[in-house]
Amino acid sequence: MKGQPHVLGVVLAGGEGKRLWPLTADRAKPAVPFGGSYRLIDFVLSNLVNAGYIRICVLTQYKSHSLDRHITTAWRLSSMLGQYITPVPAQQRLGPRWYTGSADAIFQSLNLVYDEAPEYIVVFGADHVYRMDPSQMVEQHIATGAGVTVAGIRVPREQAGAFGCIDADASGLITEFLEKPVVPPGTPDDPDVAFASMGNYVFTTKLLVSALRADGANQDSDHDMGGDVIPMLVDVGEAAVYDFADNVVPGATDRDRGYWRDVGTLDTYYESHMDLVSVHPVFNLYNQAWPIRTAMLPLPPAKFVQGGTAQESIVGSGSIISAAHVSHSVLSSDVVVEAGAHVEGSVLMPGVRVGKGAVVRRAILDKNVVIPDGAQVGVDPDLDRERYTVSGGDVVVLGKGAHAE
Repeated sequence: MKGQPHVLGVVLAGGEGKRLWPLTADRAKPAVPFGGSYRLIDFVLSNLVNAGYIRICVLTQYKSHSLDRHITTAWRLSSMLGQYITPVPAQQRLGPRWYTGSADAIFQSLNLVYDEAPEYIVVFGADHVYRMDPSQMVEQHIATGAGVTVAGIRVPREQAGAFGCIDADASGLITEFLEKPVVPPGTPDDPDVAFASMGNYVFTTKLLVSALRADGANQDSDHDMGGDVIPMLVDVGEAAVYDFADNVVPGATDRDRGYWRDVGTLDTYYESHMDLVSVHPVFNLYNQAWPIRTAMLPLPPAKFVQGGTAQESIVGSGSIISAAHVSHSVLSSDVVVEAGAHVEGSVLMPGVRVGKGAVVRRAILDKNVVIPDGAQVGVDPDLDRERYTVSGGDVVVLGKGAHAE
């Protein structure tokens, strides 16, 4: 856009998502449905597009068909105005091998950078739930003259050991980048919190290209952005931190400002859904000043018949709750809950069928799962473990198309 710096968006969407199994048995992690209407990748793409970044390459690899289809059908921008969001599969451009890490994915795709010739490259992950205006991070990056700017979110120090952590001085210069440290460093202004890396970066293009070439030539590298490239740039004094707490998103409430979730496990995926359904949600999907965008399916509105009810719940289009009770749950599109059934504290993806008199508690049901009449899921822990996947937090998970017993 006129007057704006020339920015290319690169979204890293090749993740296998092993810890989300069985939700990733048939799809890439960024393609996992979320929040009743969306897929995980919709959050990062919405943030970039809302900020005015409309040239975006999505690097894919693992079981990418549903992700590719979603991007090409839901995210169609104006080619006349030079706008695009395009999935880019691994193409073995540097020899007969797939991507060996996130840095290698970009290194093997540098033709995209050469073709677009941007001044700056925004490299974001594809599987986090949050709102952010990336343009504010780009503005800071340009103002400081840093080679790379890393987004950091403040977390309590006792929890920060689960993340890559940033040690920065008072000027914002990163002095050390630590992967899951036993003793996380405090922030310059608060020793009780630490900067955890959000996996979002802004690069000056020339520096990124030279860093990727150096990393590609290093046979001892794992070719990972957070594990190898960022520490390399920290060592030469080119890395700065961007405090996510400084990001101002239009329409944010006091309750959901600064929300960010890494939904890397079944339990965090489940907990993130529970954040959506309270009266005053921890994360508000209804902020139209910064919308989360996705494909809108041609389905009728949800219907409640014969006394069917849903309390503290999200119910997607085309769903029917018939003489049944739903509470503290997220139901996607085209879900049917039949007479006498109870669904409590659960996540139901598109096409799920819950039969008459069935009970579903604290469960995740993937697409087209069928719960027969009278069946119980989430009631008997021992029986659930014999039949289904059960997370460390005792969430029962049925994979795509499964039939409960």
